[in-house]
Amino acid sequence: MPVDIDKFTKHLYDAADKHMHSHRKCGEYVRKALQAGGANFHGVYPPTGKEFGPALEMLGFHEITVKDPDKFNFIKGDVMVMQPHTDSTAGHVAAYDGKHWVSDFVQRDFWAGKAYRKERPHYAVYRY
Repeated sequence: MPVDIDKFTKHLYDAADKHMHSHRKCGEYVRKALQAGGANFHGVYPPTGKEFGPALEMLGFHEITVKDPDKFNFIKGDVMVMQPHTDSTAGHVAAYDGKHWVSDFVQRDFWAGKAYRKERPHYAVYRY
């Protein structure tokens, strides 16, 4: 079943904390938003943000090259999968809604917080 990017990004934004506070549930929020957009995970959900790549590919997303996310022109529905920073094990996943990067909270930018912004761990970006 195809993913409706408008429904996906609207659901994600509507559910997210608008005060830039993470609830450490990025994977759950992104998964539920994708499901609201029509995605079917067939009962197998990525357990952490850093593990979303294969699931996104199964849904029809493909990895794109983004050399500098601070200067790249993202489009609505792009999803980033980031490896953990030093004090994390889960990594992060978020989607671009056309204006903001959103996970379980509306992010300030591509980087999901101070530690990610400082360390800039490896990431991949997927497009539908």
